Amino acid sequence: MRIVKTIKEMREVSRWYRGEGKVMGLVPTMGALHDGHLSLVRRAKEQNDRTIVSIFVNPEQFGPSEDFNTYPRDTDADLEKLSGLQADVVFMPEAREVYPEGFSTLIEMGGIGQVLCGASRPGHFNGVATVVAKLFNIVIPRRSYFGQKDFQQTVIIQKFVRDLNFDTEVIVCPIVREPDGLAMSSRNAYLNEEERKAAVILHKALQLGEELIHSRRIDDASKVKKEMIALIKKEPLAKLDYIDIVDPHNLDPVKRVIFAAAICLAVNIGKTRLIDNIIVERR
Repeated sequence: MRIVKTIKEMREVSRWYRGEGKVMGLVPTMGALHDGHLSLVRRAKEQNDRTIVSIFVNPEQFGPSEDFNTYPRDTDADLEKLSGLQADVVFMPEAREVYPEGFSTLIEMGGIGQVLCGASRPGHFNGVATVVAKLFNIVIPRRSYFGQKDFQQTVIIQKFVRDLNFDTEVIVCPIVREPDGLAMSSRNAYLNEEERKAAVILHKALQLGEELIHSRRIDDASKVKKEMIALIKKEPLAKLDYIDIVDPHNLDPVKRVIFAAAICLAVNIGKTRLIDNIIVERR
């Protein structure tokens, strides 16, 4: 497994692979790898000749009062996990390598980046889109892999890939959950024992929403949201940020669940903000 820390070297490796006719898959991460990340790496290895994993905690997607400095980092453990999966390259640039002095160019995602998580994290998705676009330009992967847990992020990446004609196939992989249903996330490490137990309320609320739509045949989005909100309020440690039911293709809110819809939510458990989602279809 090759560890690369500069853009120059990463480009050289990428050119070499392409010259050899090798198909590359890219898995962008911010490190603190868990089984959700590793499922993306496994999928990339199945579908490509070479798998590149990037580890970069992107400062451009954190707001001034957010957790950039305290975001979980465990490089040694990450490299051990990736070595065990036989990743081909780990790209680990420093912030000054990605954003050199004088850097001032950002991708502006507009309205799609200002709803859901974007409403409470202004500019977040502009930072996400910018760093992912840079990774695509540096690595030039045939395929790129993202987890459904960050659903809004996947929709935004798919949109800018279409809008800006990037030549990569964006592959969205299923959420990997703990046995009790909690979506795996690097930020789960912030939770103490009591908060960890409380955090399952996100999955329970999503299960309720799915049951209301499927089993109880309720298609009124406002009624589904109302019952989900009531359930979350029963958990003392949970503070709701949002619940929205949206079109899974463009994130527009839906009033009635007639075809497919995405139920997305964000909940603060103590000081930790967690997100989750589920895609439902009327049967």
